[in-house]
Amino acid sequence: MHLNRNWRIGYLFLALGFSSCSGNEEVDLVDNQNDGSEEVISGHEVKDPKAMLKDAYQLFKEGKDEESIQLANEVLAIGKETNNDTLIGGALASLCRNAQRTLDTSKLAELSIQLAELSFSSGDQQWMMKRAHMNAEMWRLIGDMDKAEAFYDESMEISFAIGSMGMYTIDHFNKSFVSTAKGNFDEAEMLISKYYELLYERDSVYEDAYGLIALAYLLEQKQDFKGAHEVAIVTRRLFKEQNIFPEPPDEKPLIAVEEKVKEVLDEKEYGQIKVASESQTVKSLLDKYLK
Repeated sequence: MHLNRNWRIGYLFLALGFSSCSGNEEVDLVDNQNDGSEEVISGHEVKDPKAMLKDAYQLFKEGKDEESIQLANEVLAIGKETNNDTLIGGALASLCRNAQRTLDTSKLAELSIQLAELSFSSGDQQWMMKRAHMNAEMWRLIGDMDKAEAFYDESMEISFAIGSMGMYTIDHFNKSFVSTAKGNFDEAEMLISKYYELLYERDSVYEDAYGLIALAYLLEQKQDFKGAHEVAIVTRRLFKEQNIFPEPPDEKPLIAVEEKVKEVLDEKEYGQIKVASESQTVKSLLDKYLK
């Protein structure tokens, strides 16, 4: 699709919010891909690009960014060579995640423009949704909560409109951190509750440990340090049992909670809560700390 250059650039600046705006159950960037078989590129058989993106995501979660970036770039090249918008978009969004680790806002801006261009040329709003989500995660990490909130709102509006319930669900969890950081505790509690409600509608069980990070952070900010410690301990235990590697924007507040409660609680109390928490589950903590 060929666009007038000036109009296209104006659209992108509007889409990215440059003139108006001051990262488990985490979203799988390849949820909607249908590239299930191996492809032949330039006469050579290559690994399924969808599997490559999943591997890139796993490597990112494990902190192996160099390997993750290499895989994402390989998928990006395949997508461009085969004119596959799904692979291009998935690779760009994957690279956005890696930019979060080093807080590389310049790289994120570059990737965001490419995602917006892809969304416009393909007519697929999921790329604008993922662009908004990735920007929200980055600005939350940096600490610009107003900017993060605006991008989460945009992501949630698009995800609900296009029926991307995975993204819509996780952004309730994500946005709760912003609400908590801004002191909007009632809103944060509502967002965490809604996150678990949406998960329960899908799975009919309460086993997601990821959302407990948001609950621990909320309790710590409300100065319920005993409760925050209990939730944080259970979160780490379940992460180990479920082989979960939290992403940077999400682990950052969990680490802050762990450091704070260790500073505030005396050694005896700290140890007693740790022992008592062994019997707690996701469901029991939700019942105990959410209205």
